Amino acid sequence: MNLKVLLPTQILVDREVSKVTAEAENGFFTLLPRHIDFVTALVPGLLSYNLDDREHFLAIDEGILVKCGPEVMVSTRNAVEGGELGELERIVEEK
Repeated sequence: MNLKVLLPTQILVDREVSKVTAEAENGFFTLLPRHIDFVTALVPGLLSYNLDDREHFLAIDEGILVKCGPEVMVSTRNAVEGGELGELERIVEEK
């Protein structure tokens, strides 16, 4: 799947990934490559994706996620990327 995370001023992520996990109002969900097409509103929190057998994390503001075929697009006003959860927490606190 190709994950794109779109901010108002830039494309934060544009990568081929094997799994995406995010949170909607009714809880966390996971998308895999053969998942049915899907649209949901995201709540502020964590979005994770797997790339090369390694999990990567984003802290995101509320937004919209659309999965259509092999594309997963997330549109949000604010997001920051961090390698590990501790590092991501520090970045969010600084901002």
